[in-house]
Amino acid sequence: MTMLNKDMTLCISLSARPSNNGTRFHNFLYEELGLNWIYKAFAPTDLGQAIAGVRGLGIRGCAISMPFKEDVIALVDHMDPSATAIDSVNTIVNDDGVLTAYNTDYSAIAQLIERNSLDPASSVLLRGSGGMAKATAAAFRDAGFTHVTIAARNEERGRGLADLYGFAWTADADAANADVIVNITPIGMAGGDDEHALSFTEEQIAAASVVFDVVALPAETPLISAGRAAGKTVITGAEVATLQALEQFVLYTGIRPSAAQVQAAEEFMRAQ
Repeated sequence: MTMLNKDMTLCISLSARPSNNGTRFHNFLYEELGLNWIYKAFAPTDLGQAIAGVRGLGIRGCAISMPFKEDVIALVDHMDPSATAIDSVNTIVNDDGVLTAYNTDYSAIAQLIERNSLDPASSVLLRGSGGMAKATAAAFRDAGFTHVTIAARNEERGRGLADLYGFAWTADADAANADVIVNITPIGMAGGDDEHALSFTEEQIAAASVVFDVVALPAETPLISAGRAAGKTVITGAEVATLQALEQFVLYTGIRPSAAQVQAAEEFMRAQ
């Protein structure tokens, strides 16, 4: 492994609950490609100070995770159309102190909808209303889905997101079944109070044909495990993490790794 040195380029991630997913993915590719770079995850206690640090220390790239995807908008200089379109940020690129925000979550979700041949005529239930929910809802909307319900206890945020894309809203995530169920909340995330909880009921899982969880750690969340056990098509947060991290890597470095290198990085990321 490359030794730390003064010329090393630093990239970081900011999350309320940092994982090693991005750290392992990016650092593996830095090593594979012989780049004098390093990637580190942080849990900021002050988002404004953290972003000021990105600018002031010349940190090249910064991944943004829950719950900072919307709050960070006021702290950057420019918004790429990928972020402006959904008012949500998951990537910041620092060019000599000028911070530009992007969103690679949207493209990751869109690719997974296409890869899994999800039928636009299907009914969809999205649980969540934050920045990642915006990216997910936009991807389903742009893929032609119209029978979509946003489930969120916060009526203002839930209705706002639903109205933005012409979808329905419900305060009770357990009240309806759907062909495709998508968790976009921290339920099932390692280290949280709800890490062993199901984000949808067993009845909803049984009624669905596709079970989708954007939570990336663990790769096998309670929802994904239940979906597999029920014989459903499952789409994991680890898949989302790989696709969005790849596009971040390209934005940071200007290099697109080969498919074999990405697969090796994904395998290394998951073997933790």
